[in-house]
Amino acid sequence: MRPHVVAQVAVSLDGRTAGFDADLARYYAMATLWQEDVTLAGADTILAQESLVRAGPRDGSRESGPLLAVVDSRGRVREWDALRQLGHWSDVLALYADQTPARPPDATTRELITGYEQVDLEEVLDRLGERGARVVRVESGGELIAVLLELGLVDELALLVHPVIVGEGQPWCGATGVRLEHAGTEVFAGGVVWSRYCVS
Repeated sequence: MRPHVVAQVAVSLDGRTAGFDADLARYYAMATLWQEDVTLAGADTILAQESLVRAGPRDGSRESGPLLAVVDSRGRVREWDALRQLGHWSDVLALYADQTPARPPDATTRELITGYEQVDLEEVLDRLGERGARVVRVESGGELIAVLLELGLVDELALLVHPVIVGEGQPWCGATGVRLEHAGTEVFAGGVVWSRYCVS
């Protein structure tokens, strides 16, 4: 059975995910609502934080934490052990395609290979469901979320909208024709708005 998939994004009023100070404490506090079994991220999201990951604490894997699964069709992520040791996740899983470049012979990171040139996200979710995952929270940039939306693989969309207009960069999501049903809105101090939608 395919898990429930929720995409969570911190955005500006004009739909950007960068160029402003996001309320990360609020963002991660709200993320705990789903108690996800898997955190799904794209390689670009991980690579953008690579220096922070390398310099981060090494608290060890968190046995009760979710699994971190990273879509990495081009095999660019290298800091797998550092990610595992940050203290957020129970383990890491590299999501590769058949044509992903060969990994080092001494690589010890768990892998799931689907698709030919690109990771087959539908199969990934099916396989995660077979392994017992009930909830997958997508924490990534707009490209991965847009693909998931276009494929009809997102069940819920949660936006933490910040009262700022960035005015440059691309909107966070390029998906089209996606119908949403409003599920709730909450306004926090400072004008940050939390809006949740069911994807119909």
